[in-house]
Order: sequence, then C-alpha cells, then structure tokens
Amino acid sequence: MKIVLFGMTGRTGSEIARLALQDGHQVSALVRTPEKIAAQDKNLSIIEGDVTVKEDVARAVKDADLVISALNTDGGEVLTESMPLIIDAMNAEDIKRIITIGTAGILQSRVEPDVLRYQSSESKRKLTRAAEEHHKTYLLLEESYLDWTVVCPTYLPDGEAVGTCREERNYLPEDGKKITVGDTALFVYRQIDSDKYIKSRVGIAY
Repeated sequence: MKIVLFGMTGRTGSEIARLALQDGHQVSALVRTPEKIAAQDKNLSIIEGDVTVKEDVARAVKDADLVISALNTDGGEVLTESMPLIIDAMNAEDIKRIITIGTAGILQSRVEPDVLRYQSSESKRKLTRAAEEHHKTYLLLEESYLDWTVVCPTYLPDGEAVGTCREERNYLPEDGKKITVGDTALFVYRQIDSDKYIKSRVGIAY
C-alpha cells in the first residue's frame, strides 16, 4: 500500500512512518527540510516541498492509496491552509481515505454537549488558538466527500506504545488524562485497516 504522510518530522508522524515501513508499506513524506529525516528505507520516498503549496501537495499524493496527516498547528495556520489543498488533491486522484490527528479539544463536551470541549468549562486551557485551527480543519473534512477519521488524543507525552488504550466516538473517554506518542501513532496506524471510525472523530486516552 502506498501511504502519503504529512508531518513525518514530528514526534507522532515519525513513529507512524516507522510502523508502516516495518510492515512493508510504501511511504511518501512531504517535508520542508529533508535533512530532518534520519530514517532510511527502500520503501521510503522523501519529497521536498511545502504542504501549503498546491503543486507540492498534488505531487505528493499522486498514485497514493491513502493519506495520513500528523501535522500540528506549528504556531500558525498550516492546518487550515493545507487541508483544502489536500482535499482537492485527493479528489483529483480519486483517493478517498484520510486519517488525521486532531486534539481532544475538538471532541464534544460532556458538561455542555452542544459545544466542543475547548469551547466549554471542561477545558482548562486559556489559549484556544490550536484547538480553533483543528476545529476548522475538522469542519473542512466533515464537508468533504472523503472517508475521513480524526483521531483526537489528550495530553501527549513521549513514550512507547503499550498497545492498548480506551477509545470513544466523538468524546474523550471519561477521566482520560494522557496517552503516549507511541500509542497515538499505533492507534492512527491501525485505522488503515479499519472502517470503524470513518466520518468520525475518536477520542483516545489511557
């Protein structure tokens, strides 16, 4: 399977790539700084480019089977600038499946079910800019014709996968406090062969 990966230079993206390559998948990663990629594998293709440039995104997704986005907010608007380009490129190539990583802030609030966690008293964060970017990206996917899944981890410390976590559609599992980078990557990777959360957000935590 040919997987296009955006965000491979990040903590979670690099681990997703490792899992995919370990299983013999082809991975194409669009990165601005190829020198940041230490991994070497015959099935890994590094494409130098920018995810906010239409031509670069189109080049990356050509002939792919599915797309995984592990992009973060990067302190700017990379998520909302890139997602329309990714959706357009996927439509042009007739690629349907995309798995992205969001944030627990864009799951539904348990205390105020009509709003998202970051918009409610459930959130302890004073700054909401990152959640707002993820929210806009989620809405773009929701309006698309793609088979999307948004995986929404809570606090994300470094750490290897233990292989199990709690999961819940549209909500963060109750009292979920954290989940490691390793288990987040593993959960995202497992969605490749699952249709359980197509056109859904899914909250994950220990």
